[in-house]
Amino acid sequence: MARRLSAKIGPSILNADLSQLHQESQKLLDSGADYLHLDVMDGHFVPNLTFGHPLVKCLRSKIKDAFFETHMMVSNPEQWIEPMADAGVDQYTFHVEPVEDIPLVCRKVKEAGMKVGLAFKPETSVKMVRHYADLADMILVMTVEPGFGGQRFMEPMLDKVAWLREIYPGLDIEVDGGVGLTTIEACAKAGANMIVSGTAVIGAADQAKVIKIFRDTVNCYLGHST
Repeated sequence: MARRLSAKIGPSILNADLSQLHQESQKLLDSGADYLHLDVMDGHFVPNLTFGHPLVKCLRSKIKDAFFETHMMVSNPEQWIEPMADAGVDQYTFHVEPVEDIPLVCRKVKEAGMKVGLAFKPETSVKMVRHYADLADMILVMTVEPGFGGQRFMEPMLDKVAWLREIYPGLDIEVDGGVGLTTIEACAKAGANMIVSGTAVIGAADQAKVIKIFRDTVNCYLGHST
């Protein structure tokens, strides 16, 4: 029997004012965010460069209890497992594309005390998940090319979400990229229960209202009353 899933809304702080990161992050949590999605880019796997474990550790020193997910858009995710665990990360989500031994990295992440997330770029076949789904706590389907915020939502990627939800009814499935008020229903209908959103939440005049709409929409398709 599949476990009961719930909606989880995780704003991406990539579009936040990084000079006010603690305050902006706390505001998101106070507005109802379930977790914080921290985009880590190395300038190699993706062309952009963001931040690393020192900043995450500083943020954790200010925010003690929130669930931190790091989305590791890096060429060598194994390199950062221990530093991110030390920084207080709860879930380590890494891209499968640059990794030769995915089960090894999954094992090391769990040994470091973190949950495992597996992320797939848009051109990567979702069917390779079959080899690794039992090792993961969550699958992330990218609905834009990783590396930059503010991109146009790629609706065909939702076919991957629907395929995963049918085969793995009890698995947390996350979508990231271009998710906003005009695309949330399609994401929820396809079966995503973990929602990453940057611009649509960070830039909202009423962050709590947007987060509530996201949650209510997802829970509606999960069959929960709102």
